[in-house]
Amino acid sequence: MTNYLQQYFPMIRTKEDILTEIESKRKLSGRFYSWSVAQREEFLNFCAGVKGVKVLYDSFSKEILNPEKAPERLEDLLSLLLKKNVRILCALPNDSTRIADENTLVVTDIVVELEDGSIANVEVQKIGYKFPGERSACYSADMLLRQYKRVRDAKKKGFSYEDIKSVYTIVFFEKSAASFHLFPDTYVHYFEQCSDSGLQLELLQKYIFIPLDIFKKNRYNKTIQNRLEAWLTFFSEDNPEQIVELIEAYPEFKFIYEDIYRICCNMEEVMGIFSEELRILDRNTVQLMIDEMQDEVNALNVERDALSVERDTLSAERDTLSAERDTLSAERDTLSMACDTLRAELGRLNQLNRKLAELGRTEDIMKAASDAACREKLYDEFLI
Repeated sequence: MTNYLQQYFPMIRTKEDILTEIESKRKLSGRFYSWSVAQREEFLNFCAGVKGVKVLYDSFSKEILNPEKAPERLEDLLSLLLKKNVRILCALPNDSTRIADENTLVVTDIVVELEDGSIANVEVQKIGYKFPGERSACYSADMLLRQYKRVRDAKKKGFSYEDIKSVYTIVFFEKSAASFHLFPDTYVHYFEQCSDSGLQLELLQKYIFIPLDIFKKNRYNKTIQNRLEAWLTFFSEDNPEQIVELIEAYPEFKFIYEDIYRICCNMEEVMGIFSEELRILDRNTVQLMIDEMQDEVNALNVERDALSVERDTLSAERDTLSAERDTLSAERDTLSMACDTLRAELGRLNQLNRKLAELGRTEDIMKAASDAACREKLYDEFLI
């Protein structure tokens, strides 16, 4: 596979030649063997053409898209993304486009002013930020404010808000956030503000998000269909066969790869680039872990609050049950007293019933005696 890429890029050396140069210089050797075995193998693979160069390495991507050195490349890419012909007027400083400590996951960050006065900010992120929409909106607002101040200062009394042009925030994700994976068949997302009434107003801030990992999955076993796919393949693919397919379909990319492989011929420079990438990856991984741990802390806080509410609810229910228990206890005592009263009344009724029964028997005896006396009197009168 090494010879396969060497057919197109003769400057690619073998692993053996690269190792010989590294081991011949103490500084290079010390740096090389400070890496893990897997990292050393990755470095040798792309330098020797066993695998393609990772174009999204910071130094490579900045070199490729440098608007001052080769503006036609970035112009071509922006024209495809913005769906209109683009010409770069100048590069702008980007020092203030990042809120303090917010650039930890950003690799490439290029800001240019276009011929029509609009601003384009092109970012490459190795690992997608949490809340990409919210963050991009903040950076877009920062760029818009910078443009406003610059144009107002230049125009002075002649300034009009009509002089403020669109601001484009374009973000490439090497590894995109989970929200993008809810749309597994879409790898270019366009955003701009619009009304729900149909009223047309130019609100200036526009966004394009490109999850390259989703593009790569979608392009698996497919041919490149257009120039935009060619650019996205260039950014995302390190498979030598796919690289050859790209440069055969779009030969202009061969010249870009040649620029990269010329950098790889300078072993001290390319090892510095690789070391910087490892540092960025470590920093990004730490930042991602911090974000994930913060998510866990937030989730635990939510769970704690929910448990606190549940505890308060259970405590209120316990108090209610306790009050009900006391009420039932009082009612039980009242019923017990009523039962005692009823039992006493029942005893008196039973006693009255017994007395009535005795009285009834006495009346029967008296009646019987009276009847007997009458019969005896009649008998005596009859005999006489």
